[in-house]
Amino acid sequence: MSKYFGQFGGQYTGEVLKPALAELEAAFLNILPTEEFQKEYHILLRDYVGRPTPLYFAERTTKDLNGAKVYIKLEGLANTGAHKINNALGQVLLAQKMGKTRVIAETGAGQHGVATAAAAAKLGLACEVFMGEVDVARQQPNVFLMKQYGAKVTPVSDGTRTLKDAVNRTLKEWAGCSSDTLYILGSALGPYPYPDMVRTFQQIIGQEIRQSILEREGRLPDMLIACCGGGSNSIGTFTPFINDTVSLVAVEAGGKGKHLGDHAVRMNGNGHLGIIEGYKSFFIQNGEGQVLPTHSISAGLDYAGIGPELAFLGEKGRIKFESATDTEVLNAYQYFAQKEGLLFAMESAHAAAYALRIVPKLTKEAIVCITMSGRGDKDIFITAKELYKAEWIKFLKNECEK
Repeated sequence: MSKYFGQFGGQYTGEVLKPALAELEAAFLNILPTEEFQKEYHILLRDYVGRPTPLYFAERTTKDLNGAKVYIKLEGLANTGAHKINNALGQVLLAQKMGKTRVIAETGAGQHGVATAAAAAKLGLACEVFMGEVDVARQQPNVFLMKQYGAKVTPVSDGTRTLKDAVNRTLKEWAGCSSDTLYILGSALGPYPYPDMVRTFQQIIGQEIRQSILEREGRLPDMLIACCGGGSNSIGTFTPFINDTVSLVAVEAGGKGKHLGDHAVRMNGNGHLGIIEGYKSFFIQNGEGQVLPTHSISAGLDYAGIGPELAFLGEKGRIKFESATDTEVLNAYQYFAQKEGLLFAMESAHAAAYALRIVPKLTKEAIVCITMSGRGDKDIFITAKELYKAEWIKFLKNECEK
């Protein structure tokens, strides 16, 4: 375990958070590796989460694109509908072992909030989730689900009212209540030990891909593609393959244009080195270090920063960073729904969009794996408005008038 990945990472927080982070580090290093914790966690993954999730051969897509073989890792079939449960469950279980009675979390698209709320309900801890007002408005299905699991959902009205501001608000809350509360951070970022801990819990995605593809194809894939916001899904997919020759492609939110404020592309020269929310990485910011607005059709990829290990691996050239526009993402969402009967979340559809672009250019002997990090049910307030606007507005109006 390391506090730094090259120049990235670290633990840049005020003194008020140092004791809480030290306590968490001790638990991570001493409790998590124990046989007792690992046994209980993996039983929960099997019986509660539903792991392993399938690695699905997309036969119709493979034939239609006339290029590489396409496999899709169906994380959307995990309990609560996304990969987020792998990490949330692990951290909430750790909180329980630490003697905490309450957990708090930030959320953007809502899937981490849902996963944390569900895990807290399963393990008997109180839960509060902080969510930017913009995300609350566009992710109402997940807000509803969090409340059904018994969580308190607190809208955040600061700044851009999105994920960045939810993270800030949650850190502030934790600073005042760490004696009985643990912050369950949803992505592979923030102050050490969070990037290491999230990667540890999420690497099961790549481990399962590796085992399944070897059983079915007798060799490793040529390319792995995963969407990339903060980075829990992508680092979880890529970690077991870092030392192999597999091509690793992380797809960021290209949004609606190349101007600042129209996308959330942090790599390839768009982001600048900075220290924000307790860690050093690349952020979309101005010359004074102020974080700038971002945009994505997905609520989970519009974060202005990127996980420090991903920034390090990108700078080294081990991970290739690409982007997909909102239009490409909607097209990919519809393509895989109609071609394979799979409803990608808007975040995951960024990886699918890049796959549609690259697969036809590869040989038929090549193998490509896409991580479908979550299901698209949650995005109905986004996708319906974009694809069936008149019908959707009419439906909502009729519902409001009943």
